[in-house]
Amino acid sequence: MQRVQYLVGLLCMLFCWSCSSSHSSQYSFDQKYSATALKEDVQILEKILESNHPSLYWYTSKEKMDSSFAETIHSIHDSLNEVQFRNKIAALVSQIHCGHTVVLNSKEFAKASSKIRLPQFPLAIKVWDDSLVVTASVSPRATGIKRGSIITSINGRTNKEMLDSFYQYISIDGNVTNYKSQRVSNNFGAWYKNVFGLDSSYLIGYIDSTGVERKERLRSFKIPVLDKSKMDSLQKLLAGYKVPTKREIKKQRRNAQLSLKFDDTTSTAYMHVAGFSVNGLQKFMRKSFKQIEERRSKNLVIDLRDNGGGHLNNSIRLTKYLAKHPFKVADTIAAINRNFIDGKYIHQSFWFWFPLNFNTTKMDDGRYHYHRFETTVNQPFSKHHFDGKIYLLQGPSTFSAATVFTGCLKGQDNVQIIGEETGGGYYGNTAIHLPTIVLPNSKIQVTLPLFRVVLDKDRPKGRGVMPDIVVLPNSFAIKQGVDLKMEYIKAQVKR
Repeated sequence: MQRVQYLVGLLCMLFCWSCSSSHSSQYSFDQKYSATALKEDVQILEKILESNHPSLYWYTSKEKMDSSFAETIHSIHDSLNEVQFRNKIAALVSQIHCGHTVVLNSKEFAKASSKIRLPQFPLAIKVWDDSLVVTASVSPRATGIKRGSIITSINGRTNKEMLDSFYQYISIDGNVTNYKSQRVSNNFGAWYKNVFGLDSSYLIGYIDSTGVERKERLRSFKIPVLDKSKMDSLQKLLAGYKVPTKREIKKQRRNAQLSLKFDDTTSTAYMHVAGFSVNGLQKFMRKSFKQIEERRSKNLVIDLRDNGGGHLNNSIRLTKYLAKHPFKVADTIAAINRNFIDGKYIHQSFWFWFPLNFNTTKMDDGRYHYHRFETTVNQPFSKHHFDGKIYLLQGPSTFSAATVFTGCLKGQDNVQIIGEETGGGYYGNTAIHLPTIVLPNSKIQVTLPLFRVVLDKDRPKGRGVMPDIVVLPNSFAIKQGVDLKMEYIKAQVKR
């Protein structure tokens, strides 16, 4: 069955490639922009951020940010291509220490990238601290490098040298550095290409199964081009199998994001919520907690390790099923301006101007507050409320509204948080509404969060939600395909 699914996916992928290749893109990756134009983009970005970013100086002083903008402008001596300029902007923006202020390539760059087959880095790699461990390989020639292999160097660069180079371009909330590790883990090859460029082969230093450090050269991987005869053969092979409809594919994707399973032998319900903006989430929560009550489950495990946030109202709703006491979302949710400077460079600025002007109240501090969230005391649900033992699984990808959720329940007497520090800030973040700045010359995109959110002024500032029980990854567990965090919880439940 898995082989059939793989072949179906391969056929769909190759079909998409063949369709996209018939349309040539006008974008050129070698295209360069004049120093004058790029300097203008930096100046426009600085002007907009100063006017509308409410946390520009939350972790970095105004003097330091002013100096960084000036240094960035001064460093542009000659014309640059988009990747070179994007890296400069990303390094600049990362100094704000706001995980929601993200730098993206232009839409034209992304569109052109989707239509060409560039060589790919041959390994998938999990990163934490200075550790690099292989999780998968697409290289048929790799002999000693397997899942679980510990990487020590790539093309002569040590792990620390590579990670330090990557991390300077990644924005984080405060000082939550493990979020950078997770971002690199999500696509190590893309970060390597972005910083060091494409290589035709990679000399990999690694530790083999006997503990000896060795080196092996792997060629880059490229998606094969199938000629007509091979495509016909693949279609014949799949002729007897039903290709899933769009509706079925949509359902499969939703099931991968939201799921509820029961283990009646331990009276435990296992819930997975991959995001708070998933379609059908409210219905899923209603049905799930009704089923949990009907099954009389005594333990509830909620997996939020891949939950990057989403709609705050959905985060609040899930909290209402679990909280023992009334709760507030935040002490402060405030913007610094109701209007946009150079709004023509902010995509669909009117739709963000509207809530700023009609949903906020100007307070004595001169800021515009989302007073509804600041003053509303949320009451826990009485219907289908869960009062048993709660285990929350979190990690570096637990971000934004997901961090609001775990942070709100932290310390409750029937809640235990297992895993790693969240990527989102425990004290607060800058989010709520997230328009996109499109710089006029390079078309580089920068996300602009409009509201500073202080979740609880008495919490420590600068870090994520800390787990009650820390469970870190290790190479042996990766090699064996063992989920250490889930295994810990299962052992706790059995005891």
